Amino acid sequence: MDKQTITIYDVAREASVSMATVSRVVNGNPNVKPATRKKVLEVIDRLDYRPNAVARGLASKKTTTVGVIIPDVTNIYFSSLARGIDDVATMYKYNIILANSDGNSQKEIQVLNTLLAKQVDGVIFMGHQITDSIRTEFMRSKTPIVLAGSVDPDEQIGSVNIDYVAAIDEATSTLIRHGNKKIAFVTGNLNQPINGTYRLKGYKKALAKAKIPYDPSLVFETEYSYKAGEAVWDRVKAAGATAAVIGDDELAIGLLNGAGDDEINIPNDFELITSNDSKLAEIARPKMSSITQPLYDIGAVAMRLLTKMMNKEDIANQTILLPYGIVERGTTK
Repeated sequence: MDKQTITIYDVAREASVSMATVSRVVNGNPNVKPATRKKVLEVIDRLDYRPNAVARGLASKKTTTVGVIIPDVTNIYFSSLARGIDDVATMYKYNIILANSDGNSQKEIQVLNTLLAKQVDGVIFMGHQITDSIRTEFMRSKTPIVLAGSVDPDEQIGSVNIDYVAAIDEATSTLIRHGNKKIAFVTGNLNQPINGTYRLKGYKKALAKAKIPYDPSLVFETEYSYKAGEAVWDRVKAAGATAAVIGDDELAIGLLNGAGDDEINIPNDFELITSNDSKLAEIARPKMSSITQPLYDIGAVAMRLLTKMMNKEDIANQTILLPYGIVERGTTK
């Protein structure tokens, strides 16, 4: 391997560990098994991985600061991404300014401009949607910007995600295979491309393959919250659905508990698959089946992509899709 291109990703792959583990080893975090630490250090040595090469290159500027815009700091999906961002930033000796945008498009612009006024060297944007107004601000700014867990259908801005179309297709197909014909699709606002363009496309694709007609009355738009999940259960039930694919874990637990309070037997009478496999999926009872996403890695790879942009390195592909999977637990048969 060319020394210039060795990344935390390569080290993790060679050592067969997560990027989180490599990061802990590099940062001297004690929470690593001695055997694992030894293995990771041997790989680092063999590949001659130098985590602070970029920081050295930027020594002329005393500190490198990255602005991170997050729509909801309390949402476990985004906070998991932020951990990956922060670990890689620490490794490169960058400072981070975290700003909460409340998923509000006006506030996003305000927060972005505040960060740019502080002369941050780069920005990682996590948001449900790239509105035309925020896109204009991105394009006007000379500062490198990367999206983490947020899609740009025009692919003008660097981004790191999973293939949401394929993931929702596979989740829906799993429920169809279990004999469900009326499957609810419960997600956020369909004006947001991640839902209306990508996830909905995956849902429709799975139905088409199984020759099940698409029924818009089985599509539910709601906010990503526990309360919204509980509230939407009655509507899902009234629509005659026997299963659901859900776009957010907190929303999914709300629906799961709404069904449970209604004394519905899960998974025998109703099945569900959620989307993020955050720790909420494991906390729920029954444990929730889910699309798996490398949440930490999405954040870490986004930060790594930003370091390359800030360093003006060549970038082969700025739209990065990381692998996803499906894990079946107690909410599917």
